[in-house]
Amino acid sequence: MEELGTIQVLVNGEKLSLPDGATVQSAIDTAEAPYKIGASVGILKKSESVRSESVREYRVKTTKGELRLEIIDHLSASARRWMEDFRQYEGISLRWSSKNAIAFGPFSESLKPERNLTKLDKYDVAFSAGGYNPSNFHLLFSLAEHSADYGAPEDGPFARVVGGKKLLTSFERSDRILEIEPVIEWQESAKHLVTDDTNTILEDGDGLFTFIKVELALESPEGAEFFFGLIKDGFFEVDYESSSFISDNSLKGEICSFENFEARKDGAVWVRTAGYGTGKVFISRDERTASVVHSVIGHIQQGIELIHMAGKGHSIFVKTDPAPINILGMGFKEAEKHLEGLGVELVREGYKEDDANIVKLNPSSTIDILLAKKVIATGAPDSLVIRVELYDELAPKSVDFFRHAVGLTFRPIGTLPVMMIYEDTYLFKAAKSAEKYKEILPENVLVDKTKAFEIGITNQAAKRMGIVGVKTEDDDLFGPTGEKFSSTNIIGKILEPEKFKALTEKDTMYVLESNKEEIE
Repeated sequence: MEELGTIQVLVNGEKLSLPDGATVQSAIDTAEAPYKIGASVGILKKSESVRSESVREYRVKTTKGELRLEIIDHLSASARRWMEDFRQYEGISLRWSSKNAIAFGPFSESLKPERNLTKLDKYDVAFSAGGYNPSNFHLLFSLAEHSADYGAPEDGPFARVVGGKKLLTSFERSDRILEIEPVIEWQESAKHLVTDDTNTILEDGDGLFTFIKVELALESPEGAEFFFGLIKDGFFEVDYESSSFISDNSLKGEICSFENFEARKDGAVWVRTAGYGTGKVFISRDERTASVVHSVIGHIQQGIELIHMAGKGHSIFVKTDPAPINILGMGFKEAEKHLEGLGVELVREGYKEDDANIVKLNPSSTIDILLAKKVIATGAPDSLVIRVELYDELAPKSVDFFRHAVGLTFRPIGTLPVMMIYEDTYLFKAAKSAEKYKEILPENVLVDKTKAFEIGITNQAAKRMGIVGVKTEDDDLFGPTGEKFSSTNIIGKILEPEKFKALTEKDTMYVLESNKEEIE
């Protein structure tokens, strides 16, 4: 009998008992759920109308983490057996493993083992009977495309792993399946709510979803970096929604290489790499065919329900697997300590002293670094790494151009080579020609005078559009780039002028952006 004065809710799939009147915030706090202030959360209301045969995916929680299974054919005998009694497989342990497959069990089944080769694709899931004995069935996960006699039922594989794939090679004999839960299609629910009001009162049976977790595709290292740039503030901003997908258009116009040609299943994350809408990032809500202009960069591992509930204007908190390796701007010792926990060796290059700041990585992507288990980090003396404040509110479009041009859109540290120094004027030309796809209309232009150490950028009213400049003295006649006031947008200021004055024409200035908290 339910304890008086309590409600039962699910928080990101975890069962939780809360007192009557509990809010979204109290549920987040009690469950220690991933959440960031300002994010939209999804609340799925309890529905009795959901039938097991309508469930397409299952969440399989193990001692190593969570797997997501997708049913291949609901009409097959193996699939029907799974849907009828999937909870009987809770508690089974890893029984054996090989280079081609792993198996959890044993358990008894009513299915009939066959003495035939079973063809399995990578990540297929099937029932397997050791010695063709119905009392010695196992849940088998394929690690590679192969054929073998596993004593499987005639219908062969009944599901495939669509999330948590990397876990399959990490299981040990002590690991076991803890719990299996169906992933309820949100359309089957009577109603749902998406809100950023954490004071919202929860009701008995509510399902609360606070974040999504994206498993990034190993085949898309550049796409992963593109996605890290998109969510550097922690959010996927829903700028557009349809029945087929939601999209974040923040990086529209930015180029990302095509890397991964595969079908875009429900929960697939993909980026448009050519044509209209290049740079938009999408998350599928249904099945879509593979496309030569849409590169798949990952898949939703957790929180698919939130993808189906969210609408235009909602902000979804995102976590990724793997998390980005953010060591640019760090010192060598701090970076070495961080990488040690990831099993990655750091090799120093350039300025190698302990007081260096890391300004470049080879390989440059998180996925490639993790696969290589080694990264060459180029250091620069602290005198060349200069913090700046950017005027987002005064010149948002010009600041956006600047971030793209110097690399701050995707990295925590930007690169700005010195082009020319004369008298009190320092001119810079970013290596990336962002002016080819970004406008620099007049914005926050100079009026009375140039202030020392403010950063200016030449706008479209002058021929040298995109040139960045700084003056070390106030000037009543010309802007920081040497142009007239009407041709100069002011985008920020240098916060470490003592370093700036030491720059020479042979130097590259490395730009670190300071946030408001650091400035205050």
